[in-house]
Amino acid sequence: MKLGVNVDHVATLRQMRGTIYPDPLDAAIIAARAGAHGITAHLREDRRHIQDEDIYRLKSLQPLPLNLEMANVPEIVDFALEINPNEVCLVPEKRQELTTEGGLDVVGQYEQLCPTVDQLLQAGIEVSLFVDPDTVTLEACRQMGVSVVELHTGSYCDADVNEQPGWLEKLIMGAQTAHELGLQVNAGHGITTDNIGGILCVPHLAMLNIGHSLVSRAVFLGMQGAVEEMLSAMAEYQG
Repeated sequence: MKLGVNVDHVATLRQMRGTIYPDPLDAAIIAARAGAHGITAHLREDRRHIQDEDIYRLKSLQPLPLNLEMANVPEIVDFALEINPNEVCLVPEKRQELTTEGGLDVVGQYEQLCPTVDQLLQAGIEVSLFVDPDTVTLEACRQMGVSVVELHTGSYCDADVNEQPGWLEKLIMGAQTAHELGLQVNAGHGITTDNIGGILCVPHLAMLNIGHSLVSRAVFLGMQGAVEEMLSAMAEYQG
């Protein structure tokens, strides 16, 4: 299983003071040195953290594959086609939210998503959809032609301990369904070293994309230490 490091909240710290530091590119380079397998960054419409220039630099100046998270917005789609990241993950986005609050409404937005997915795939960009683990949604993803889904793990990670088993069962069933449909299964949102044991009960996981908890741990351990700690936890629970 691979680890993708989301560097959004390195940029959040920078934007809070309008400085040039800390630099998400530095975080990406250190994460690579620590053994990460990919870098994720979310270019939001409101540019609250990651900026366009960050994406240019992350694409060209660090060694790992770049996964660009983005909403299905024409301006951002055009930017993605220009940048040509290794992967695009389409996510829902609301201006008022603190962070992504749930999976993409693939069924309800099917007609709007299909042209974007086609454009990206024709450009040679791998496309994933950030989704909740329900069968109808996953079947729509497969029908749309994507080869990867990222299961939204936030409902499990943020749930009360008494509610977590039910959310975990949904993730397990969703991952099994996605695998049977021929989809690669990634996962992300809210994952920490404290809850990763449960996450790794989910079958067929290819990559975990983790950001906020890694940047938070990096305050105390440094980015290299935080990435190494997460990789160690992943190996321990898999072993």
